[in-house]
Amino acid sequence: MAGENGATLADVAERAGVSPSTVSRTMRGLSTVSPATRARVEQAARELSFSISRSASSLVTGRTGRVAVLVPNLESWFLGAALAGMAPALAEAGMDMLVYSVTTPEERTHFFDRLPARRNADALLVVSFALSPAERGRLDDLGLPLVFVSQHEEHRASVYVDDAEAALRGTRHLLHLGHRRIAYLEPADASGFAWSSRARLDGYRTALAEAGVEHDEELVRQVADWQGPVLDAAVGRLLSLPRPPTAIFAETDDIAFRLLTVLRGANVPVPARISVLGFDDHAMAGAWDLSTMAQPVRRLGRAAAELAHTVIQDPDGNLERHVVLPVELIPRGSTGPAPEST
Repeated sequence: MAGENGATLADVAERAGVSPSTVSRTMRGLSTVSPATRARVEQAARELSFSISRSASSLVTGRTGRVAVLVPNLESWFLGAALAGMAPALAEAGMDMLVYSVTTPEERTHFFDRLPARRNADALLVVSFALSPAERGRLDDLGLPLVFVSQHEEHRASVYVDDAEAALRGTRHLLHLGHRRIAYLEPADASGFAWSSRARLDGYRTALAEAGVEHDEELVRQVADWQGPVLDAAVGRLLSLPRPPTAIFAETDDIAFRLLTVLRGANVPVPARISVLGFDDHAMAGAWDLSTMAQPVRRLGRAAAELAHTVIQDPDGNLERHVVLPVELIPRGSTGPAPEST
């Protein structure tokens, strides 16, 4: 078997004074090789500029050395930060990352028809991707370990935060500040984030019920395009209610940023008249002085990569392994006491 630079496995074995099978076991990272032997083999490989190719390695191990990642888009700050956490963790494990961004209905149909990850990876990370039952069944057909990221999946490995609990705590924060008219802004099309979206809305409603605050469905607004006039119109309708909200919980920091822009453009003081709370702790949240529920997105990505490596190394182990990371309330200048008139 030749390496990527022309030297053969036999050449390395001869220089290290071991058998070719020992070199093979060493290059595959097996624990049956003693530290002293491993050091000799690795030194010989360096001297000969030998590195085993992916294709040759897969013939020996049955593995590709790659982990596939399925995401609903590449535009979200959250998804970018999660991928940034995954990449170094996979590199440390000697694995490459292969990203499939499936955004349009056509791309979605094409991906689930072809299942390209079947041939190209040793595991699939499914990141914030709302699956239909048929799509879930197709992924089961892959025959690969699956790790679900930012969503809880029964009977499968998952890495996530407790979105419902976090939203409950965020709403409690506003309630403790004296707010009783608390609006909630959510994306109309969750674009893959449906699991988190449902959980966060549940947490908001649970906190209101705990406090004995009557739920007003007029205060829950869906925005199909949070970057454009749709959100502007939704905020206008909230402000024009006979009893307008004194606080708004935005499901993501991205929505909260646009909300702050709209409120400031309308000369609505924040937080004197309306408090604004986000979710994520976006990289720009501090610059915007945005109060937010901070989830450790890069840690989420790293934990998912580490869990993927674990299930690849131990495919016969317990597949239902869950890692739940904490969410922290970070109060900043966008939230304050409710106006006294309320």
